[in-house]
Amino acid sequence: MSMKRNWENNGQRVRQELLKKDAVIFDLDGTLVDSMWMWKAIDIEYLRRYGHECPDFLQREIEGMSFSETAVYFKETFRLPDTVEEIKQAWVDMSIEKYRWEVPLKEGARRFLEFLKESGIRAGIATSNGREMVDAVMRSLGLGPYFQVVATACEVAQGKPAPDIYLNVAERLGVAPEQCMVFEDVPAGILAGKAAGMTVCAVEDHFSISMREEKRKLADYYIRNYYELLIRGIARKESREVQAG
Repeated sequence: MSMKRNWENNGQRVRQELLKKDAVIFDLDGTLVDSMWMWKAIDIEYLRRYGHECPDFLQREIEGMSFSETAVYFKETFRLPDTVEEIKQAWVDMSIEKYRWEVPLKEGARRFLEFLKESGIRAGIATSNGREMVDAVMRSLGLGPYFQVVATACEVAQGKPAPDIYLNVAERLGVAPEQCMVFEDVPAGILAGKAAGMTVCAVEDHFSISMREEKRKLADYYIRNYYELLIRGIARKESREVQAG
């Protein structure tokens, strides 16, 4: 069987499982929107202000942490003079315009969100990001009508890989955890969804491409983009339009 056929069959399996669910919960950065490139650049720029190079292990260390937890980690690890609140505000200032104007949706995401809405499947966002940035990107991309619940990890006791944020979103959606499907792009998020008792589909992202095999082992399913989950004819047509554009 060809690799192309394997991917098509995988999309069909995810879609069949999805139609048994009552809700879908998305991570945001790297899963729903293409923004992880921006955060690496911000980390490098911010640390250089204080004479630090950005270590190779940084992203794996902070993976899944809430916005506040990440700021605490930076302050303690790099012994920064700024307060936690000042660190968070600096990141907001550095990222907000990029979120408004430079961060796009992942391939096929809008059509997939439309499919969920048309199918009566409830949808939520469970993100480690801060509220101000989440609101900015949602307004910029017009995502509000697609989601009933948007939660940040700052609103729960523990960030990912703890299941807190996914359980919080499911409860607010009024859906049992086992009736939810999670879409995630990094191992910590996949582990959080699994710990919550949910079905998890990993999403490919260039930033985490080195983690592909780990993600495939941890998750129930793996997709390269959301076009795989659409009706085949629509997916192929829209994929060609994106490539032509």
